[in-house]
Amino acid sequence: MKRMGMIFRAKANKALDRAEDPRETLDYSYQKQLELLQKVRRGVADVATSRKRLELQLNQLQGQSAKLEDQGRKALALGREDLAREALTRRSALQQQVTDLETQHQTLQGEEEKLTLAAQRLQAKVDAFRTKKETIKATYTAAQAQTRIGEAFSGISEEMGDVGMAIQRAEDKTAQLQARAGAIDELMASGALDDPTGMAKDDITAELDRLSGGSDVELELQRMKAELSGGSSAGQQAIESGQNGEAKPAPQQDQPRFDKQ
Repeated sequence: MKRMGMIFRAKANKALDRAEDPRETLDYSYQKQLELLQKVRRGVADVATSRKRLELQLNQLQGQSAKLEDQGRKALALGREDLAREALTRRSALQQQVTDLETQHQTLQGEEEKLTLAAQRLQAKVDAFRTKKETIKATYTAAQAQTRIGEAFSGISEEMGDVGMAIQRAEDKTAQLQARAGAIDELMASGALDDPTGMAKDDITAELDRLSGGSDVELELQRMKAELSGGSSAGQQAIESGQNGEAKPAPQQDQPRFDKQ
């Protein structure tokens, strides 16, 4: 079970590492820091609100204390010592509340200053992290593009590897077909294979046909020359003698004469 658990964790870690994009991780970290900064600012605002509320209560209690003191003096001036004593007693209780509120006010003011300083420091860290994040993202993107270009040039990427294999298969099939066609031509030329259409000829037959065709052309050329020169009979005899392999004397015929007048 331990071994299975370790294998599962190793494979899961490898899958997560393959799926992880550092740029997305940096953006997520930056978003969390912004949320933390927002919470700190909200805390500063809450402390400032509490401090302001204490200040309002202090002002109100101080006003009541001053009023009771004035009332005690007036009562003492009128000879009402009992009223003056009661006014001073109430003033003493209010003064105790004022003292407590002043203590709380000082505490809140100190907390507010600490939170404000912490917010400023956190803001500076967030700004620095944002600059570093963008720099790392740009560097990572450039390195990724450079790696892909290098893989494409070297042919080790998956896409270019598939293209290279396809080209290699096409070249192999083309070479195989060319070799097969050449072998068939050689066999047909040597007479080892028969052409069912009767159009293919071996080398000897082709040479004989070529010589025969050349002889016929020469004989036809001689006949045409003889006709043009007026010696059609002599040309015909030469053609026949050339065809039979013997030279026959051409019969002489009387040529008509035309006297010029």
